Amino acid sequence: MGARKRLTGEVVSNAMDKTVVVKVVRISEHPLYRKKIRKASRFSAHDENGICAVGDRVLIEETRPLSKTKRWRVVTVLQKARVEGGEEVDSVENYA
Repeated sequence: MGARKRLTGEVVSNAMDKTVVVKVVRISEHPLYRKKIRKASRFSAHDENGICAVGDRVLIEETRPLSKTKRWRVVTVLQKARVEGGEEVDSVENYA
């Protein structure tokens, strides 16, 4: 049995209970033109204590299936989201 995969990404949604959506960006190279291309994947991850906020950088780890779409869990929060003007920036709705 091999080691579990670990990825770092940014939390893009925490609307669900004990679940966050994490966007992981990877950079690959075009096979012919050699241009660097940014590709993103979104993973549903289990957040047991509900400590993640939108914009946080988190480390996620592969785990057994927890639900239909959840196969990852949050290991740790690497960096909290930036706070602007005394309140957390959580969505575009605040700027309407």
